[in-house]
Amino acid sequence: MQQRKINKAFLLLLLAFGVFLAGSYALIFTLEPKSTHPSAQSVSMDAPPGGDFTLTSDLGPVSLSDFEGQLVLAYFGYTFCPDICPTNLGELSFAYRQLTPEQQQQVQILFISVDPERDTPTRLRQYVNYFDADMLGLTADASTIAEVAQRYGAVYLKIDDGSENYAVDHSAFTYVIDHKGELQTQLPHAAGTEFYYQTILQHLERI
Repeated sequence: MQQRKINKAFLLLLLAFGVFLAGSYALIFTLEPKSTHPSAQSVSMDAPPGGDFTLTSDLGPVSLSDFEGQLVLAYFGYTFCPDICPTNLGELSFAYRQLTPEQQQQVQILFISVDPERDTPTRLRQYVNYFDADMLGLTADASTIAEVAQRYGAVYLKIDDGSENYAVDHSAFTYVIDHKGELQTQLPHAAGTEFYYQTILQHLERI
């Protein structure tokens, strides 16, 4: 009888641990989609509306409307990001380089910082240059960044540990904005260069 009680308690403990793991994985997958089977997610009526915005680059103010007639790929992240941002930006830049010069003129990649405290326009320029000189790094004051992120459905959270080396947890979608400035699709993280390249080509056909 005592052995049965022990076994029952052990099973209950395993069940509770399983529920905890399931909840943890659900949270992780909500913030960062799996890229094993990548697919573009079309924006529905319930999705964030997107829209025009004005932020700051190392050359001055930059508005989304400046790129009317072009395909825009917008990614929210920060320069101190240890892995997610470099992976995604690297794949996007490799896809961009596969385009012809004429196609590249129709595409603009924007890296929008969710860490305005540390990401100055100059630092952003230095950072995006590691990936491609045509990429633009944008920042603004904290409230403006928060507003733009909310409108596009990007989420982020500063993990304030009291040091200058804090991390910022953030979602990892790439937002595809068409030549009319309308949010069309969000692409999963680290979907692969070929996936991004083919997606860009599909959207360029609509311009």
